[in-house]
Amino acid sequence: MIDFRRYGAALRVAAVSFFGCLGIIAVPAQQPDESVVIQGIDAATRTRFESIAGFTVTEHYTVYRGSDETHPAAEMTVKTTYRRETGKSYEILSESGSELIRRFGLHPLLENEKSINLPGNVEHSWFTSANYVMKLKPGGIQQLDGRDCFALAVTPKRKAPNMIAGTLWVDAKDFSIAQIEGIASKSPSMWTSPPHMMRNYIKVSGFAMSNHARAASNSCLVGRTIVIIDYRDYQIRLVPGK
Repeated sequence: MIDFRRYGAALRVAAVSFFGCLGIIAVPAQQPDESVVIQGIDAATRTRFESIAGFTVTEHYTVYRGSDETHPAAEMTVKTTYRRETGKSYEILSESGSELIRRFGLHPLLENEKSINLPGNVEHSWFTSANYVMKLKPGGIQQLDGRDCFALAVTPKRKAPNMIAGTLWVDAKDFSIAQIEGIASKSPSMWTSPPHMMRNYIKVSGFAMSNHARAASNSCLVGRTIVIIDYRDYQIRLVPGK
């Protein structure tokens, strides 16, 4: 008489041996140590700052109004120059569309970016544990644009229009930023709702650099506004020896 309990056990052992040789046994993803991930993010951010002496990049700004995301209300292309010792400067290469949007929307946006990136200011906007409460989301590694990433819930420790409450994705290999998405912790104006913001990053010379950004907000005065920024033609100057 066949002992089915022993027979079933033998089949399970045989299956494990067979599929193990093929390398296709499904192993549950282990949750990484949260403190290790956060320390990695802090270190990667600091290394990036200390390694990049400066860069130039061409940024294209597109503004849409209402539900129309086909016909831009305004556009602007700028050449951005960053120097670690002085911050950012801008050269407007071209602009078109609504003069009001460009004058009261895009130009102030550039001035705000200048202020944020001044030496002594820029550290306060970094995605680090000094500026954010970070909680690793369950599920282990996630795929984002073909990259293995960890996802963290981030909450700013202070309220500012450039501080985002939402989700931060970081590369599982080197903890560099891959994407951020969420809601600004503070509205830039009493007339505008806090915008929903998204920015993704690519590796340039081994460091995370902005690739595409989008911000959508609503105003009781002008309605819905969407600003999209695309980045291209990076030229990076590294600190000697880095």
